[in-house]
Amino acid sequence: MGRSRVQVNKAHKTRFSSKSSRNLHRTSLQDGGRIGKAEGNHVKGARAARLQRGKMLREQKRAAVLKEKRASGGSTSAPRVIVLFPLSASVDLNSLGEDVLKLLSNDDGSSSSSTVACSEYKLRATVLKAPHGDLLTCMEMAKVADLMAFVVSANSPWEENVSSFIDSFGSQCLSVLRSIGLPSTTVLIRDLPSELKKKNELKKMCASQLASEFPEDCKFYPADTRDELHKFMWLFKAQKLTVPHWRSQRPYVVTEKVGMVVSNESSGKCTLLLSGYLRARKLSVNQLVHVSGIGDFQLSELEVLKDPFPLNERKKQNSMELDDSHDEEVLRSLHPDPMKQEPLVAENTPDPLAGEQTWPTEAEMAEADRNQKQGKLKKRTLPRGMSEYQAAWIVDEIDEEDSDNGDSDDDGMVLDKEEDHFSNQDQDFEDDKETLRDVDNETYNDSEMMDDENLTREQYEDQMKKIKEAHAEDEEFPDEVETPIDQPARKRFAKYRGLKSFRTSSWDPNESLPQDYARIFAFDNLARTQKLVLKQALKMEEESRDDCVPTGSYVRLHIKEVPLVAASKLSSLVSSKPVIAFGLLQHESKMSVLHFSVKKYDGYEDPIKTKEELMFHVGFRQFVARPVFSTDNFSSDKHKMERFLHPGRFSLASVYGPISFPSLPLVVLKISEGSDAPAVAALGSLKSIEPNKIILKKIILTGYPQRVSKMKASVRYMFHNPEDVRWFKPVEVWSKCGRRGRVKEPVGTHGAMKCIFNGVVQQHDVVCMNLYKRAYPKWPERMYPQLL
Repeated sequence: MGRSRVQVNKAHKTRFSSKSSRNLHRTSLQDGGRIGKAEGNHVKGARAARLQRGKMLREQKRAAVLKEKRASGGSTSAPRVIVLFPLSASVDLNSLGEDVLKLLSNDDGSSSSSTVACSEYKLRATVLKAPHGDLLTCMEMAKVADLMAFVVSANSPWEENVSSFIDSFGSQCLSVLRSIGLPSTTVLIRDLPSELKKKNELKKMCASQLASEFPEDCKFYPADTRDELHKFMWLFKAQKLTVPHWRSQRPYVVTEKVGMVVSNESSGKCTLLLSGYLRARKLSVNQLVHVSGIGDFQLSELEVLKDPFPLNERKKQNSMELDDSHDEEVLRSLHPDPMKQEPLVAENTPDPLAGEQTWPTEAEMAEADRNQKQGKLKKRTLPRGMSEYQAAWIVDEIDEEDSDNGDSDDDGMVLDKEEDHFSNQDQDFEDDKETLRDVDNETYNDSEMMDDENLTREQYEDQMKKIKEAHAEDEEFPDEVETPIDQPARKRFAKYRGLKSFRTSSWDPNESLPQDYARIFAFDNLARTQKLVLKQALKMEEESRDDCVPTGSYVRLHIKEVPLVAASKLSSLVSSKPVIAFGLLQHESKMSVLHFSVKKYDGYEDPIKTKEELMFHVGFRQFVARPVFSTDNFSSDKHKMERFLHPGRFSLASVYGPISFPSLPLVVLKISEGSDAPAVAALGSLKSIEPNKIILKKIILTGYPQRVSKMKASVRYMFHNPEDVRWFKPVEVWSKCGRRGRVKEPVGTHGAMKCIFNGVVQQHDVVCMNLYKRAYPKWPERMYPQLL
């Protein structure tokens, strides 16, 4: 028999009953009361899996932080780069640099090297002093800095403005450095008074005035005495440094020594030797290397040298002995594999026969013979002295009556191929169909011919000049151009075309490309290619390969086929300016069309014209370009070209340049005539790499009504002969008072034309016609600034 159940009644809920007392009526399975689904192991397993996953993620983050800390401050890492940057000319930077080097080297600081190893702090550092007034050197130092130590002087008059501590050059450099990307920053305050109360007050005043110029985590330290510098150095050693993201994607070397090996002086080439610590990522001997300001090159050899600045004191003494004997011990030497080495390809070599027609097939030749026989059977009346071959190029003219809708376009000027003529698609014309039909049926009498038919050319030009001067005050369109009198408009504007709609009309991006487009490269899918390239670089970083050198090693790069003039310039610049060599990712040596989002620098007042020679600093790379500026449209695939870079808003700058995967910061410099130092012209960033982006140059042809009859007007001075009127007949016209219309027919022999509009035309109105042609950047005559 089964076990009998005992009835359990639910207890009455009282006001002060506890939770346990309210659950006393429930019975367990052991008592044989409640029958239900037992709590399985899957619940406990899911909870255990969540706990295990959380523990694993915490351990991974802890290991990543520990690895980063060891990589940035360990004995095997490269020395930290400290850049001392003066915010005003009153700062004595030499004394501060000597004090820091004395503190780190534990001696009198007589060593000529800017890199020191301190066993007390267990820290290696490279101290660089940014020269006040030299913008290029300050930019190069900021690109490799691990810590930007901005130095201010308390001797400056502390008024209620920031200019008391920062001068104009310091403010300009801060704007540029913020655009490039600031690493970890700090502010060192010098020349504070010895009295404690005044010292604290002045320090608070300086911090309150400068806090808005720097990031929120920037701290202010007094830096007058050795104890204050000692405190700052201990905090700097334990600080977690942050660098811009674009710097961590490519390996780079800050050069300590520069050498040359010349095998043949007649060739003008040499092997450039650059020695320094490898930073950020591993470097492969098969990679291409870019030397800042010179160009892209291949490596002939990659040597790993003995560390000249070890933290161990005994190793330090040995290194000093080696340094005295000018002998560098080579620990490892790598040579490139010709099968794996990336080729140095900058430009595409076009095939001159690529655009030629292929040899016809037999079927095509048979069809051509058949068409030729049929053409001979047809009798044609040829002009006197013309052969059959010449007649083959004549298109038979079809006599058509001039319809009211203006459908005859036999003179060659066409709109976009997806649009019909203006009169067949205009909604406003369909609304006023009856009125337009009545206007079209009217004809001019011979007595209504233009008044200037019998004028001489001088009188015609004077009359046109007077009318244009009368309308010059109302000119609001900077794209207006004048049609030349001595040249037909159909030849002067042969490359231009009309568009029904700038936003929606089609434009073939591969139509009539310039010859320079045969020298560039393009991606089918830039995002996918960039993802694969970065994934391949990350894989190389994680793997242990024989052709790679680990980060933090002291290496010597043997860069082959470097111009002798550029190498000699680098040898003289290395003592005052950092020379940077960084490894290129795949495809980054090839030329393409790069598009930058730029904004004119507020402190630069001179105009910047389109296709003007400018110096582009894109990440570590420097090159010379001649950009085309255009509006940055989000709703259209076409961009309107701008003749100048307008201040106060972002524009698109398109250039021919070496490929660099976005996003990268951009600083545009311009060298003015009579000035050796370049000025900051614009700031921005790399946006995309797209040769098919369409940039259109717009011009506006203007004419003036002579006779007006409601919605019909006789317009003159837009063209100067009737053939031009017939050529541009399919293009829509519009007026500055808001009317839209079309060209009906030419009138007379001086280029006047009859136009029909969708509303009443005013006598003082101006009739306009928009024409467009595609604009391209200009290929630079010189590519790199150090080769000038």
